[in-house]
Amino acid sequence: MRSAIAFATLTSLLLGGCVLPPSVEPQEKALSRDAMGLGSVNAPSAPTAWWKAFGDPQLDDLVARGFAQNPTLAQALARMRAAQAQVSVAQSQMLPQVTVDGEEQRQRFSGTYVYPPPYAGNWNWIGSLNANLSWNLDFWGKQAALVAQAGSEEEAARLDAEGARLAISGALVQAYVALDRAYALVDIAAETESQRQHILDLSRQRVASGLDTNAEVKQSEALLAAARVAREQATSGRDLALHQVAALAGEGANAYAAIKRPALRLDGALPLPDVLPADLLARRPDVLAARMRVEAALSGRKAAKASFYPDINLMAFAGWAAIGLDSMLQSPSQNYGVGPAIHLPIFDGDRLKSQYVGATAEVDAAIAGYNGAVVEAVHNVADRLTETGSLARQVEQQRQSLDAAKEAYRLAERRYAAGLSTYLSVLSAETLLLDARQQQANIAAAQATNRVQLLLAVGGDFTPPAPKLARSDTNQISQ
Repeated sequence: MRSAIAFATLTSLLLGGCVLPPSVEPQEKALSRDAMGLGSVNAPSAPTAWWKAFGDPQLDDLVARGFAQNPTLAQALARMRAAQAQVSVAQSQMLPQVTVDGEEQRQRFSGTYVYPPPYAGNWNWIGSLNANLSWNLDFWGKQAALVAQAGSEEEAARLDAEGARLAISGALVQAYVALDRAYALVDIAAETESQRQHILDLSRQRVASGLDTNAEVKQSEALLAAARVAREQATSGRDLALHQVAALAGEGANAYAAIKRPALRLDGALPLPDVLPADLLARRPDVLAARMRVEAALSGRKAAKASFYPDINLMAFAGWAAIGLDSMLQSPSQNYGVGPAIHLPIFDGDRLKSQYVGATAEVDAAIAGYNGAVVEAVHNVADRLTETGSLARQVEQQRQSLDAAKEAYRLAERRYAAGLSTYLSVLSAETLLLDARQQQANIAAAQATNRVQLLLAVGGDFTPPAPKLARSDTNQISQ
């Protein structure tokens, strides 16, 4: 009883003389949903495997291979497993720790020390074998805060992996759309080459009829050669786009020949919002990961604060200790004990204060990172919504432009063949038609890409986890 009273008195005295945490608070505040001007309607839910809306089985297979083989996703999953292991490590520190330590040494004992005869001045074996127990009682919640910090980091890593999965599917679909566009540009280049060959033949016929000079023939030959260069460039661009698709699928050069021309329905239905969705900040894995890192920083700050208070452990041991091998495991050699152990910082050269200030700065950095993710998310969605409306109008206008350019070229070609117009009018009409065809291919691909980007910007088919963000003791994060 007297020992317990003495220990309590000593603890009280030590608490009165311990180092106190500095008066420093986080400076940053998290952006709220209302401050970002989000709408009042949630984004529509996207089905799993949303890319199947494009109706191309080859794309479905490539995305599946990308999930299985892409190195970026593999890295994210490895980081998630490492974070899970850290949670287990932190949790283990809250449990009793039991070790067994043993040693045996041949030693000459001093003849003028505490050892009595016959040991003094002679060589003997001395050893011990003990089982030791240590249990951190965590009176101030330091270890619990470290467990919470590790748990938040694990959740952030899991969300990063979800974000990587979403990014890979989106990047693969966009690269596949780019491959489809590259094939269309090859077709346009081939058609342009065929048209210019036809114009060259007409020019030669007109020269033979005395209607033109060799100057028009040479111009036609130059334009035909340029068309062949453009076709070669388009073919090279198609091959580069194919290489990109294979790389995103985690494949090498052996997969190039197996990837065929896309058969996409570029107007495939995707569940897209019309305005900035109300639940944007709760749908994107990168924003949620940033929130969890704020939670981790808050828990780290709490653990840093608890470091100013005493660490109180329950210690126990049991075993044997003896001089001489023959008596090591004898009953008289037994030793055991149990009791509390306390560690309290009194003077540490401001180490704990600096760590606490640093932990508070980590909170500010995490909140700033969260705010940056929020601003970028709103920016991305707003840009995609603006482009959605613009591209829809461009598609209709470009269709009209292409129809008019086709008719203009048809009329110019007929008049030139009949000797009613000059080569210049054919050249002008052909240039207009080429531009219109390329613009149509570009706009169609841009519209499909923008729709994919909008879907990704609002979180794709990611399913947000159940809310579990109320662990911190300060209200630094707002929904």
